[in-house]
Amino acid sequence: MSAATMRSRTPDRLCAEAVDLARSVAEEVAAPGIVGEHVSVVADGDRVVTHLFECRETGYRGWRWAVTVARASRAKAVTVDEAVLLPGSDALLAPEWVPWSERLRPGDMGPGDLLPTEADDLRLEPGYTGEDEEPPNAPGPVAVREAVEEGEAGPGTTAAPEGRAPAAELPEPAPAPAPVMASETVAELVESEDAELNTPDLPTTVPARARIASVAEELGMGRPRVLSRYGLHVGADRWEEQYGPKTAMAQAAPAPCASCGFLVPLGGSLRQAFGICANEFSSADGHVVSLAYGCGGHSEAAVMPKPPVPAPPVLDTVGADEFPLHPSREEGSVATAAEPDDTEDLGHS
Repeated sequence: MSAATMRSRTPDRLCAEAVDLARSVAEEVAAPGIVGEHVSVVADGDRVVTHLFECRETGYRGWRWAVTVARASRAKAVTVDEAVLLPGSDALLAPEWVPWSERLRPGDMGPGDLLPTEADDLRLEPGYTGEDEEPPNAPGPVAVREAVEEGEAGPGTTAAPEGRAPAAELPEPAPAPAPVMASETVAELVESEDAELNTPDLPTTVPARARIASVAEELGMGRPRVLSRYGLHVGADRWEEQYGPKTAMAQAAPAPCASCGFLVPLGGSLRQAFGICANEFSSADGHVVSLAYGCGGHSEAAVMPKPPVPAPPVLDTVGADEFPLHPSREEGSVATAAEPDDTEDLGHS
């Protein structure tokens, strides 16, 4: 009963005095010795009262046995509505339930575990969509190269056979106009670079060591020493031992990493055998793994289908049909005294 319909928040006297009745019901529901002292009385409505008792059950610290009693209007007999065990303000409660998909944490997956991925997982996307494919009527590379060569030779120029002079020399074409810069900023940058190159104060000869260092730094090879072939093989053997096909995780995996969408390929010669795992729930996340390695978090091992959307019900089994409390005389469902009885006598007694 809501507070708006309660005429008074003071507990009903007869219901509040029914402590022994409420205790007997609570002891009947619980085991002997579990119901403790009477804690309080709460008015739930008009002539509806709930008695609270301590719970002495081990593991239910702060819980209360709640017994609700009530009486009818103008009646002196108090009856019991229900008896339940409810948590109090300082009750020991279990943590809130979390779905397994949100409960899983990185590193929880072990050998033999299978982690399905959703069909619309934001971490994955189709490997080939066809957006970068050229249209069927697009010119091929040979046609483009021939068009460029023809444009460089100029219109009306005919190539002479090998070993022969041209039959007639065509007049020289007009000089091509100066290239137009995309913007004034680009033009200023080009002029400044030309000025730096043509500065007479710079030395005319650059040491060979300086030239090699500048080129190496530009190509990303400015380190004094790099990894040798022996060092590369030692590292590959170590990675193969930690995250290779002979591990327990790979033996129980449904598919290898070579077909997984979470694999980040490496560059260079290591691309043929290794990659980096990018699945946060895998134990190999952020590690260099062999292409023959695998785990239960494979992107294509088990794809969870989208939940089906139920069709709308044909018959409404939830809503309530309204029926009149008193039949209407206009509809003819109730016979009136004025209506003559035209039924024939069928001879029944």
